[in-house]
Amino acid sequence: MVKSDKSFVAALLLCFFLGSFGIHRFYAGKVGTGILMLITLGCFGIWTLIDLIMIICGAFKDSEGREIKA
Repeated sequence: MVKSDKSFVAALLLCFFLGSFGIHRFYAGKVGTGILMLITLGCFGIWTLIDLIMIICGAFKDSEGREIKA
């Protein structure tokens, strides 16, 4: 699979510090789910935690389906 041009470290830090606002999803180009996370505050942290785990494991993808890996 093709690696994304998005930075793994940037996605990880954005998710850790601003994950409840969905900023990491905006960074990855996922505007629709970013807005949904912004409205629901990351479903009270559950969605944010899942995304954080996915980023750490290398399973988080950008809007074009490319994995954001270290």
